Amino acid sequence: MPALLQKHSALTTESKNGDKKETKKMGMNYERQLAIPAELKEMYPLTAKMNAAIQERRAKLESIFEGRDNRLILIIGPCSADNEDSVMDYIGRLVGVQENVADKVFIVPRIYTNKPRTTAEGYKGMLHQPDPTEKPNLFKGIEATRHMHMRAVMETGFACADEMLYTENYAYLDDLLIYVAVGARSVEDQQHRLTSSGISVPVGMKNPTSGDYKVMMNAISAAQNSHTFIYRGWQVHSDGNKHTHAILRGYTDQHGSMKPNYHYEDLVRLCDVYDEMKLDNPGLIVDTNHCNSNKNPFEQRRIIKEVLHSARHDERIAAILKGFMIESYIEDGAQEPGGGCYGKSITDPCLGWEKTEKLIYEIADLL
Repeated sequence: MPALLQKHSALTTESKNGDKKETKKMGMNYERQLAIPAELKEMYPLTAKMNAAIQERRAKLESIFEGRDNRLILIIGPCSADNEDSVMDYIGRLVGVQENVADKVFIVPRIYTNKPRTTAEGYKGMLHQPDPTEKPNLFKGIEATRHMHMRAVMETGFACADEMLYTENYAYLDDLLIYVAVGARSVEDQQHRLTSSGISVPVGMKNPTSGDYKVMMNAISAAQNSHTFIYRGWQVHSDGNKHTHAILRGYTDQHGSMKPNYHYEDLVRLCDVYDEMKLDNPGLIVDTNHCNSNKNPFEQRRIIKEVLHSARHDERIAAILKGFMIESYIEDGAQEPGGGCYGKSITDPCLGWEKTEKLIYEIADLL
């Protein structure tokens, strides 16, 4: 048995009949040992056809970030992937739209299975609660997240994006994802930066909740370089991720008010910082929800049009603008967990499908 597993096994005790009991350490109850990534991949393996589809989509996405393909990226989907059937219904609807705009737009569906919470309260995503109305079950959660990402590839041909909320969990999905986002609360974390340097797909670093560009840009710089560090009990050495880039998502000021950072002056400022730092593949994804929209999903259409207008009037903005991140689902708005409305977000409000479909075609017409 590997040393790491031996150590974890030592955290449990056995009763006379051989049943394992939880042991309390550091104020935590060690309730259940989870499958390691290699075990989960054996349980849910990729087929050769699935792997080929993923590699093809990865290569196309990388070519956009390298400036060899001028299509616009749309990372689009629910705020959180709360229900496999409705998420798959949504992604299936994107297939025909992608075919119709394939010459101008490259769609990457969002399957966000981890949900960061400011106060650590509320629904934390499918990884924690495969069923939002039941208690957390992370063993079922890691299975459910991998199964849903695999189902997207199998049924639609789309390989998807997810947020890296927990760095150690990326290894459960590293053969499936083509895009990874590091959130506003994680971007200052050393382990997120180091892990991103060893990820082989584009990684977007969001500006922190304070809006400080320097924090975001330092994260990009760190991820673009190689490092030696500890990952999942191993000493590892990363190659550096040359496709790490910026995501502007708005910020919260000192009074707790939401403020946008997608206006022309914000984009010019980012261009200036990129010019100064001399990073590889300067890139920007504009997150059209969150603080940029004051969490009003119906503002996303206006925000996109303004950013595209800025890009038409400034060559430097046009050069770094790679796409948009849009929160969208089947129904407009949001509901509480267990609300019963199929395809309606149980976290942040989203744009409904009819408006989403119209928006994608409008974007393509503007390009």
